[in-house]
Amino acid sequence: MADKYNLKNPAVKRILQEVKEMHSNPSDDFMSLPLEENIFEWQFAIRGPRDTEFEGGIYHGRIQLPSEYPFKPPSFMLLTPNGRFETQTKICLSISNHHPEHWQPSWSVRTALVALIAFMPTNPNGALGSLDYKKEERRTLAVKSREAPPKFGTPERQKLIDEIHEYMLSKAPPVPQPSATEASEEHPRNEEAEALVDSPNRESLPAGERIPDQEGDGILEEQEVLANPNPAGVEVSGEIQSNVSRNELPQKSDTTARVHNTKPETRVQKPDDRLFTLAAIGLAIAIVVLLLKKFIKSTEHGALFSNGS
Repeated sequence: MADKYNLKNPAVKRILQEVKEMHSNPSDDFMSLPLEENIFEWQFAIRGPRDTEFEGGIYHGRIQLPSEYPFKPPSFMLLTPNGRFETQTKICLSISNHHPEHWQPSWSVRTALVALIAFMPTNPNGALGSLDYKKEERRTLAVKSREAPPKFGTPERQKLIDEIHEYMLSKAPPVPQPSATEASEEHPRNEEAEALVDSPNRESLPAGERIPDQEGDGILEEQEVLANPNPAGVEVSGEIQSNVSRNELPQKSDTTARVHNTKPETRVQKPDDRLFTLAAIGLAIAIVVLLLKKFIKSTEHGALFSNGS
């Protein structure tokens, strides 16, 4: 490989140095090598970061190094569907050619790949070439990424992609299954909603009919009757019985019984109110009589006092 290039070229010299370092110090998290025919074209594969929805996945990509490397940043492109970055599109990262102002010549392909792995589980925030799939969709793509490497480029490039994939498979752990807690957090009610929609016992209805509204109205009316046990509530229960079927409100009989049970209580309360009123009137009369007697006595004493003088 070195015989084909000018070793005095700073870019060539730096690239060959990085290739040597990649061979002598391999990583379980990534692998990247240049094409034999063009050392400025690299193929890489990264392992999905641990404890994320990408864990266990193998994601292939392409790196293009500029002729001014390492003084100008490389460009990155993912080839494996992953749910975080678009495929065959140059992604926008602080380590890529989209932000040359952030690039430092001391950085290398290894540094960039480590940063790319760290970027995988972050929020895309609408960045160029970014995607924001759900966690379960990313897990599905992680499992699928292990099945076969992507098909891209010339036979020589494809051979390199296949070799890198075999290496990463030997290092990558299997994709972990989501726990029951994570599954319940991601789908708190979706499964119940799908079961209701897909139920085989559910009959199709003509357009315009709305069973959920009818059921909801019936339930609301039933709650109002229970919350307001008065004679007016008895009339509401009659409306419920005429408008809502037994299938929609299986506890309707209990509700009606509770409403009708309030009738004796209402009839008993009327005599109590009358007795209370009569007692209050009698008490008021007694007080008036006592006041009159007191007034008369005080008047008699005044008359006696005046006669005596």
